[in-house]
Amino acid sequence: MFETIFAGTVLLVCAILLVRLTLSVRRRMQFDFMMQRWWATLAGTWLRLWRWPAARREANREARDAIERARDGGEWDGNVYRPKSFRKPRKPH
Repeated sequence: MFETIFAGTVLLVCAILLVRLTLSVRRRMQFDFMMQRWWATLAGTWLRLWRWPAARREANREARDAIERARDGGEWDGNVYRPKSFRKPRKPH
């Protein structure tokens, strides 16, 4: 299986390089720019997909921690939650 995928990849790269050799200088520059843009898009997509689960877990953990920090024994007034930290005595001026 690995050998087949590797052989197909090598064949694709060789075909792309052969097409590049047949192009004029101006078209070759355009082709190179297009391939660089395509590669950057592909690499960025792969990187985002690779990091996505970890980023999602971290965001969930941070949200849970923020909610727990906000719940410090406050009270509910209808659908409004008022934490104890809002009832601190004011300092005199």
